Amino acid sequence: MIQSQAFAAPAHLALDAGADDVMARMGLRMTFAKDEEIYGQDEDADLIYRVVSGAVRTSRLMSDGRRQIGDFYYPGEMFGLEAVKQHRFSAEALCDCVILVLKASALRVAAGETAYDRMVQVATNSELDRTQDHLLLLGRKSASERVASFLIGLADRRRSDAVTLPMGRQDMADYLGLTIETVSRMLTQLQAALVVEFAGARQFRIANRAALARMAD
Repeated sequence: MIQSQAFAAPAHLALDAGADDVMARMGLRMTFAKDEEIYGQDEDADLIYRVVSGAVRTSRLMSDGRRQIGDFYYPGEMFGLEAVKQHRFSAEALCDCVILVLKASALRVAAGETAYDRMVQVATNSELDRTQDHLLLLGRKSASERVASFLIGLADRRRSDAVTLPMGRQDMADYLGLTIETVSRMLTQLQAALVVEFAGARQFRIANRAALARMAD
């Protein structure tokens, strides 16, 4: 049986200690039900968010109704920081979530300019790195490489080869730029090849990391 553990934020996504303390002390804890909107596409980006429990997806609807998922966020990770004044993506709860929310201006004053600027720089650089990886995945990788990259990337963020998926197949498909049928077929092939093992639809374990890494590359 696959054991489920809480997601831990990667070191490069952690807040500066001073800003982290202020966020924990001053942030408003808000609960969101599964699929509930946290903020909307094109709304003012004047708040900073950090996941306490659960998981969050960001997405953008195209004019023709198609959806592009930007990223997924897990406990300890920040989201909602923008280089512009409005959110380019909306954010929704993937499952029941607890989110810390604080005005950016309040965090800047309480944590100090240096800690706040460092926090923004780290978060922005991380977002840029992940955006570049996502562009490479969408532009250059085959369907099997995309799914393999997604699974091994999620396991790396999870720091475990046994992972509970907070997102469904449609979320995965929209993130990877594939159809849900293609995602399901690739997962079935990976399981048949004994590269990953699934215990139900939402739990998997990497059985052969070297093989999965070769597929992702």
